[in-house]
Amino acid sequence: MTAGLRELKRRQTRQAISDAATRLFLEYGFEAVTIAEIAIAAQVAKMTITNYFPRKEDLALDFHETFRGSLAAAFGSRREGESALAGLHREYLAAVARHDALAGFCGPDFARMVLGSPTLGARLRELHEQREEALAAALAAETAAPAGALTPRAAAALLAAAHRTLFHHALDLAAEGRTNRQIAATLSAATDEVFGLLGPSLADYAVRTAA
Repeated sequence: MTAGLRELKRRQTRQAISDAATRLFLEYGFEAVTIAEIAIAAQVAKMTITNYFPRKEDLALDFHETFRGSLAAAFGSRREGESALAGLHREYLAAVARHDALAGFCGPDFARMVLGSPTLGARLRELHEQREEALAAALAAETAAPAGALTPRAAAALLAAAHRTLFHHALDLAAEGRTNRQIAATLSAATDEVFGLLGPSLADYAVRTAA
């Protein structure tokens, strides 16, 4: 088997496991479903599941790897003349426009499952913290801040808090049964409101200059 075919098979297996787990979680609740039951539904061995998903929570929150680095990636993609705040604001609005799961978009059943699970709630808090840390590291590197500097960490905390607030607002709206289109309309206004609060502190921080 060629490397390309192996990678395709790997992606297909991972997706099949994720799909089977999601179906069971939505039907029975996250806490009630076991890895053994997911293995039977996906027709794979239990060890195969743990090879792809070391933590059960990440079967439900399958975006965890991308989520951790999402704010740092948005910061890195800002345009010339854009501050960290402006770049992340623009990128978040773009995520809202495409109904991105990283911005909290999901179906009502999935949102209720997440909000009703203490385990998933704890994992989400951990993921939010990890992406804040990744953003702080990116800010420190780009601004050439000295080791231990507080400004990149404080700026990352404020920017991550804005994203966390909007993410959970999207979850709440989804759980209420709002459509993605309705959620996007509400979030667009909320995004401007929340990011606007940070303007006095961060409007001129980490502005990208010409290469």
